[in-house]
Amino acid sequence: MKRAAVIHRNPAALRHNLELARTLAPGRRVWAVIKADAYGHGMHWAAGLLEGVADGLSVSCLEEARALREAGVGAPILVLQGPRSAAEWRFCALHDLQPVLHDEAQLPGLHALREPLPALWIKLDTGMHRLGFAPLKAQLLHAQLHRHPATVNGLHWMTHLACADRPEAPQNAEQLETFAHAVAELPGQRSFANSAAVVSGLARSTRLGEWLRPGIMLYGASPLVGECGPERALRPVMTVTAPLIALKSLEPGASVGYGASWTANRPTRAGVVAMGYADGYPRHAPSGTPVRLRGRECPVIGRVSMDMLEIDLTAVPEARVGDVATLWGEGLPVERIAEAAGTISYELLTRVAGRLRIAES
Repeated sequence: MKRAAVIHRNPAALRHNLELARTLAPGRRVWAVIKADAYGHGMHWAAGLLEGVADGLSVSCLEEARALREAGVGAPILVLQGPRSAAEWRFCALHDLQPVLHDEAQLPGLHALREPLPALWIKLDTGMHRLGFAPLKAQLLHAQLHRHPATVNGLHWMTHLACADRPEAPQNAEQLETFAHAVAELPGQRSFANSAAVVSGLARSTRLGEWLRPGIMLYGASPLVGECGPERALRPVMTVTAPLIALKSLEPGASVGYGASWTANRPTRAGVVAMGYADGYPRHAPSGTPVRLRGRECPVIGRVSMDMLEIDLTAVPEARVGDVATLWGEGLPVERIAEAAGTISYELLTRVAGRLRIAES
């Protein structure tokens, strides 16, 4: 059952952001990251728009890759969390998937594989300390695998930057130096540049890395700390709206919502918006978090409820029941809501789907 709140998706914005990634790092190929249901936008929807435009699609796990292949998506697919069994390795080979090898426990299944993969990517842990082999093992892995029947189409190399959202962080240069040294004498292509490395110019500043892996920037949010997407010419792909369903006139001293956490200090015109934490709006968004209505920003007042939230409409006297409020998106960057709620745009975008209707902008 769907609610009155709506996710408006803008396909032109998605394509614009992809082209911006290409402009920021010219000459590189692009894995368009559509994991986590394309950051809440719909994996199949995004794949349909990006197939044949991006050079390939990147997903988190084999289950996502399987769903794309079953839907008829024929684009190259990079599987970031690689196979964990011999059967999964074989599935990758039979369905033209490019898996990532990132842990010793994956090796027995790979060694048992006799069908060729379209390519194998090996992840090196240069400082994230999450997935990946120690850089010192790169030479050994290449020696073990480059003649294996599964890797006849090539071995490639990747790493992931821990602090790319802060371009000034010294760890970025340290990780890149470690990665460059580890693969310097090895054949194959390289990939390190996530959205933050692309947007900050780090990807452009080095010749290391033939492949980009933009994720959050494709959907219009800035990956850099303290910035919003429009500051980097990114366009929001998702705009979340909900109707105004009631108006209230509050006298000074009247409190609003559970816990009476907000109290009017002047005559206040309040409005109730049909959007709550069960719809994906952050429950911990404090009073003062902006909502946009009739072209003006109105602060949230009181606690966010399961199915609704309340806003101060005193500055918008012409507001009427039925007006449409923007929770984030066009005209109100999602980063501002995330900052107010003490979280990140990634979390808001990936949590909002479910009860909301979807419309194309």
